[in-house]
Order: sequence, then structure tokens, then C-alpha cells
Amino acid sequence: MNMSSINEVVTTLRSRLAPPDQALSTAPPPEIASRPLRRAAVLLPLFEAEGLPCLLLIRRAPTLRTHSGEIAFPGGSVDPQDRDPVMTALREAQEELGLPPERSEVLGLLSPSFTLVTNFWITPVVAFLPAGPGPLTPQASEVAEVIRAPLPALADPRIFHSEVWDTSGLRRVVYFYDYGPYRIWGATARILHQLLSILEESTAQ
Repeated sequence: MNMSSINEVVTTLRSRLAPPDQALSTAPPPEIASRPLRRAAVLLPLFEAEGLPCLLLIRRAPTLRTHSGEIAFPGGSVDPQDRDPVMTALREAQEELGLPPERSEVLGLLSPSFTLVTNFWITPVVAFLPAGPGPLTPQASEVAEVIRAPLPALADPRIFHSEVWDTSGLRRVVYFYDYGPYRIWGATARILHQLLSILEESTAQ
């Protein structure tokens, strides 16, 4: 699998990701389920730019109450009217970026990610944008900057490191990606690490 080929990336992910209809069936483990969970979803929009597969990320507005200024995928809390987390991810991407849901072909789901401090149980939804993201209209109150990051650059081992943290009695690995001027860490880095691991495993085969 060539990570510089959008066709190979999309084909690999379509075969390796969990089906979208499983978005409601993945339950958190007991040690997490006992917490006051807040369900959320994020969208990982993949598209081709200048001949390379790219991911769309955002820098959150500095005025937000939580995770202000951090690098993230577009997304947010599941609303009562959302039929599933896939709908949440697509809706939030439209609200935050003006990305129409019809531009996204949902490829599948990554494993959910848990945020220890804020108790979010996050479903990552991976989508392919065959025609690209098109013109975006970021919501200024939530998005300070839109970042278009080539996958090969994010997969460069020189920008990655991990640390072991003890938080609230739990020992966990924390991932960091220093992409240009941006530090990607926390739940976003865990989700990115999962995506890149799938692609790197396929490349090694």
C-alpha cells in the first residue's frame, strides 16, 4: 500500500475500518462505562491535494472553554436528534467548516477514543471527499484555522513521539505529532495514530 496514493489509501481503509452501521454498537469497557460519559463524534476528512492524500484538521478557537487553541478534527457532542455518531460527525463538520455532508463518502469507523479529563467517548468517522472539501466557511467562534495536512508528512517518524503519563491513577500512553508549527496530541493524536497504524501495517505487508 502506497501512502502517497489516495486510491490505495481509500481502498485500504474501506476494507479495514469498522462498518458505519456499527456506530451505535461499540460499548465502552466497564472501567469507562461507570463514568458520566459524554458521547461525541469527529470526522476525519480525507481528500487529494497536489497529488497527495491529505487530512483536514482544525485549530480550535482560543476563546473556547475546553481544549482552546488545540489541534482537532471537526466534531462535537452527539445531539438527541442525531440518529447515530456518523450523523453527528457530518453535522458538526458542516456547522464548524461549512462542509456539506453530501461531499463526504463515509469509509468506516475507527475504534472509539476516551478523554480522561472531560469524559468524552468519541467515535472517529473516516470519510473520503472525492471532489475535495470545496470552499469552506469556518465558524469563527469555534475554528481559528483550517489545516490541510498531507498523510505522508503526518506519518514521518521524525515528528512523532510518545510519553507515559499517570493521570487519576490510570497509566496511559500519550502520543504527540509536531507537524510544522502545530502540536497534535491528546485524543486527536490517539485517533491519528490509530489511522496511521492501519495504513502503515498495510504498507509493511
